[in-house]
Amino acid sequence: MPPPADIVKVAIEWPGAFPKLMEIDQKKPLSSIIKEVCDGWSLANHDQFALQHAENSNFYITEKNRNEIKNGAILRLTTSPAQNAQQLHERIQSSSMDAKLEALKDLANYSRDVTFAQEFINLDGISLLTQMVESGTERYQKLQKIMKPCFGDMLSFTLTAFVELMDHGIVSWDTFSVAFIKKIASYVNKFASDISILQRSLAILESMVLNSHDLYQKVAQEITIGQLIPHLQGTDQEIQTYTIAVINALFLKAPDDKRQEMANILAQKQLRSIILTHVIRAQRAINNEMAHQLYVLQVLTFNLLEDRMMTKMDPQDQAQRDIIFELRRIAFDAESEPNNSSGSMEKRKSMYTRDYKKLGFINHVNPAMDFTQTPPGMLALDNMLYFAKHHQDAYIRIVLENSSREDKHECPFGRSSIELTKMLCEILKVGELPSETCNDFHPMFFTHDRSFEEFFCICIQLLNKTWKEMRATSEDFNKVMQVVKEQIMRALTTKPSSLDQFKSKLQNLSYTEILKIRQSERMNQEDFQSRPILELKEKIQPEILELIKQQRLNRLVEGTCFRKLNSRRRQDKFWYCRLSPNHKVLHYGDLEESPQGEVPHDSLQDKLPVADIKAVVTGKDCPHMKEKGALKQNKEVLELAFSILYDSSGQLNFIAPDKHEYCVWTDGLNALLGKDMLSDLTRNDLDTLLSMEIKLRLLDLENIQIPDAPPPIPKEPSNYNFVYDCN
Repeated sequence: MPPPADIVKVAIEWPGAFPKLMEIDQKKPLSSIIKEVCDGWSLANHDQFALQHAENSNFYITEKNRNEIKNGAILRLTTSPAQNAQQLHERIQSSSMDAKLEALKDLANYSRDVTFAQEFINLDGISLLTQMVESGTERYQKLQKIMKPCFGDMLSFTLTAFVELMDHGIVSWDTFSVAFIKKIASYVNKFASDISILQRSLAILESMVLNSHDLYQKVAQEITIGQLIPHLQGTDQEIQTYTIAVINALFLKAPDDKRQEMANILAQKQLRSIILTHVIRAQRAINNEMAHQLYVLQVLTFNLLEDRMMTKMDPQDQAQRDIIFELRRIAFDAESEPNNSSGSMEKRKSMYTRDYKKLGFINHVNPAMDFTQTPPGMLALDNMLYFAKHHQDAYIRIVLENSSREDKHECPFGRSSIELTKMLCEILKVGELPSETCNDFHPMFFTHDRSFEEFFCICIQLLNKTWKEMRATSEDFNKVMQVVKEQIMRALTTKPSSLDQFKSKLQNLSYTEILKIRQSERMNQEDFQSRPILELKEKIQPEILELIKQQRLNRLVEGTCFRKLNSRRRQDKFWYCRLSPNHKVLHYGDLEESPQGEVPHDSLQDKLPVADIKAVVTGKDCPHMKEKGALKQNKEVLELAFSILYDSSGQLNFIAPDKHEYCVWTDGLNALLGKDMLSDLTRNDLDTLLSMEIKLRLLDLENIQIPDAPPPIPKEPSNYNFVYDCN
């Protein structure tokens, strides 16, 4: 007979004694269990003791997490969190360097446990650590030369403990002094060779900037881009990642009027070329966290264009109108202006109107009106001027080539440039906050200081080429733009390493090639609309839906690793969730690192019976999406968020790694609850599988026309002599 579910068999250790095998009744108060253990070893004052996991985490066991104890677990009897915190609080103030170092090492280890952290913080431990950083270390500056390793380790453990304690979110970042910030900032320069101190100092600076506006201002005064740049030129990718994270944090939190100024400083310090040389083109793979930070930097850089993108042109502003005059001058190299004789003003206006029509503006009389729509606003005009000045031959060729046509197939350069700029802003999501989960950076945008403008120059030439290949007229404008967008998106998915490589990819994606790709995809997704086929679809659709449902449930049984997000993404923990094979229980638990394969059920500490699930909510309805945060409310994270609601107030919050996993999990959970699977993935799978199944069933009917109506039932035969009894 199996043991009761509330009884857990464990081994409990105590230094200097043989381990005890014991059955723990999870219904009993934890204090009673600890008293029982202490009595077994004749230990008094049981309230000064606690249990902790002896393997891996060494975390304290509390009433909140006691359900994580599994059969066969090894526990350790140890001093209570309060007493341990008190002892460490005293030990780290020891006058002995060795004792102090050992105490700080223990503190760095224990601080990962939120139970201990709460007790240590209650003793004003954070203030003690900051005082040690601000002034305590000064006492040992003279000893640095003779005890440099000891001093470095001591500072490293101090900063590690500080980072771990702050990561629990118990103490506000707003409480720290300028002296502390100055000291942390100074470590970024002083300890460039000490990886652990540098790493933790950069992590602290990033958290300060992201979590407090006041601290952002103080950090921005203490740390300069010039001080950060040298750390990107090293070979340690983790230090490079932390450095870019600090730059991104400063960029993200900078007031709107300061961001362009900061971008100019980054350009002066050649940040882009340094990242290209020492990170992107370094002889090592780029890990996920570095890819994320590069993606964030890419997004923040492109977001500098938002101001111009949302600025309408003022038709009365002479400086802005001069840009349009310059476009005309470069294109047509106008001869000297007519003499100021009678009628010369009219002739000039007529000539300008004719030239603006050739340039492809919608409003020939006053082309400034074409730039009053936002987006793309003035950004489109900026792009056109950049193209005209930096790619003058291509600009003149496109304008003259189209202005001299008389067959209605001319490509309007002005209108095309405005719509193309708008499209590129949509593709690159200019103006949107970076996602917390995305790693989608494009190396080619780090190869040029004016990458967006160069991107536009390549794409406007593509648009003109595609227009000619399609033999398009003005009525086909939207069709051409759709084809161009498809060409650009397909080329971007290959992640070209340079703008030249991107241009080469586009050369291979001609209009003819796009038609072939579309035809191939259309054949694979062919949809038969005759009534018999529709009836066949209706008949086999339940089978296909059941097949999709089983696939979703099988994926839930395999499980998925999810990331826990907080203010410092790199330090986040992972957690894993999977469905039991009998589809009755969800098993989940924390992980120290991302797993390489499936995580066994018995290593996941927590359980949630499917029968207890009340609802599954997504997007803005999720409890964890209602929190306020700089990066929590962006569109992409909202699209990946879902929550399981259970009991009266219980919740299990998820942020899927990608859209595919989001669809798999929401479909699977809805299937478990007996609800319809409504994701885009289910619709696509259903269409694909239905199409395949119908094609398989119709193989024998190839080249046979299927009638719309069933054939008439023939009359009964006059006799049945043709029937034979085979028995």
